[in-house]
Amino acid sequence: MKYPLIIFDWDGTLMDSIDKIVTCVKQAAILTGLEAPSSEAIRNIIGLSLDVAMIRLFPSLSLQGRDAMVSAYRQQYIDLNQQQTPFYSGIREWLFSLREQGYLLAVATGKGRGGLDRMLQEYNVKNLFSATYCADETISKPHPLMINKILEDLNMQSHQALMVGDSSYDLEMANNANVDCVGVTYGVHSHQTLSLFNPIALLDDLPKQLGQYI
Repeated sequence: MKYPLIIFDWDGTLMDSIDKIVTCVKQAAILTGLEAPSSEAIRNIIGLSLDVAMIRLFPSLSLQGRDAMVSAYRQQYIDLNQQQTPFYSGIREWLFSLREQGYLLAVATGKGRGGLDRMLQEYNVKNLFSATYCADETISKPHPLMINKILEDLNMQSHQALMVGDSSYDLEMANNANVDCVGVTYGVHSHQTLSLFNPIALLDDLPKQLGQYI
């Protein structure tokens, strides 16, 4: 067992939620009187905390405007948009298999705590993860605090952990924490972008391909 601890990003890595995020940001922008960003621009901020993401998308927003946009987005995502965000094919069963093999699993995500907890409960996977950290209780990626907190909580060293994510923010966070990383190419950032952050592998099918590296 090369990496007894595997840390996962959530949106775009385990869960097929990118399209819903893009739709909800666009609708929230329209409802708050802003020009909706392009789908590409929105995809590029997935993985960041909401406050950081909104400033990236709308750099001229006041603090009050940013808070209004964050609130409008949350209302869209939680209450108004009924689009489902399932696990990618085979992921949920594979996570249970990893846990049965003795791996410790953790989550480091740009989602807020409330959003992650809803998903963990809805899909009955809370007990799979030995630690979970969210951007609204730490610091947004690519700062390494989420990974460092997981390592501390689980009494693990950086060389014992592997970070798996679909965005440059995930892999840069791993680099900053001195943790090895794997990129998945079906999420928000391209193979070319992910390759800039020294991943040990770039995978297009996580359940089928990760085993040879862990």
